[in-house]
Amino acid sequence: MSEADRLLVEQAKQGDNRAYEVLVRKYQGRIASVISRTVSDPAKVQDLTQEAFLKAYRALHSFRGDAAFYTWLYRIAVNTAKNHLMSLDRGIPMSDVDVDDADRLAPQLRDSDTPERQVLRGELMDNLKRAIDELAPTMRLAIQLRDLEGKTYEEIAEAMDCPIGTVRSRIFRGRQEIMSRLKGYMDSGAPMPDEP
Repeated sequence: MSEADRLLVEQAKQGDNRAYEVLVRKYQGRIASVISRTVSDPAKVQDLTQEAFLKAYRALHSFRGDAAFYTWLYRIAVNTAKNHLMSLDRGIPMSDVDVDDADRLAPQLRDSDTPERQVLRGELMDNLKRAIDELAPTMRLAIQLRDLEGKTYEEIAEAMDCPIGTVRSRIFRGRQEIMSRLKGYMDSGAPMPDEP
């Protein structure tokens, strides 16, 4: 965590509302971006962004500083967005990876949306989600920030409070692990959409 964030968090914990306002201003755009990946209504995104910061403020006493403040806030924002979807009785999204990402990873699934292909897409997405969930937390977060949020290596290094070389290594190793696990799924005899 950056020294500035550490100081602001400590001041906010001691009741300095202005310090927390600085943190809100610093991260509100990034948190709104995280929430907008799950929620499409811009007005609701703003509401949920405020709700995430309110939850973070209420839980600030529990923030130990083991990770960067943004990393902690990111988790709160993701949970807030997912809880909102649950409250609409639409269920939690299968993962932070959407159908467009599935098309990018396996374009052959996109061509014809037959029931078999829908099942295969669902299986692929389940396996992709499982592969991402099974990554070490630091690799998983680096992958999410880079591949799902489109953050630069510099932004990820700042968010994770580590050198850029470490970020590159985590992303590279995370992608290798994901592809290795998906290869195991594909090699297990699961029929591809163009097979009879």
